[in-house]
Amino acid sequence: MFRRSDPLAHPEVLIRRIYAYVAYRLGDGQDAEDVTSETFARALRYRESYDRSKGEPISWLLGIARRCVDTALTPAPEILGEAPEGVDEGDLEQRAVLRLTLADALAKLSRRDRELIALRFGADLTAAQIGERFGISTNAAEVALHRALDRLRLHVEFVDGEESGPGRVRVPAPISVSLAERTSGSTGEAT
Repeated sequence: MFRRSDPLAHPEVLIRRIYAYVAYRLGDGQDAEDVTSETFARALRYRESYDRSKGEPISWLLGIARRCVDTALTPAPEILGEAPEGVDEGDLEQRAVLRLTLADALAKLSRRDRELIALRFGADLTAAQIGERFGISTNAAEVALHRALDRLRLHVEFVDGEESGPGRVRVPAPISVSLAERTSGSTGEAT
């Protein structure tokens, strides 16, 4: 017999991870906050249905969050916002172009590819955890994520130098290095 436990016993980390996942799907801001709140409201309402033998609390909450995001996207199935941003240390114009380009590139991906990228970089799940969510092996999850990132790269090219052209975004070296690290097929524990 499995032991029931409270999946919301330590919500601080869970809230940050769920918000990051939702922000990757909807964009940073009020919409992401609303969907995160709805996710935890549903979790509180259905916390008795949580079964630890079926996975960790984050997996259970991500399932709820995914349904909440789908509901939020139903009236307008396109991506409504942009990826969350960190501290702005560089040229605001270049960062704005980069965010818009990435949002546009993400919108061109399939729903599954966007979900894989959001789970990996938004919710910070490992390939093993993503595989568990999709019911596939860790290796299959790594391959799927790698292919999703390859398809993302087809829509945007990051350029460090002075030359830029159609379909290319010129970004400062520190930004392009961090983006290259985040999209270089790194599917392991660290990004």
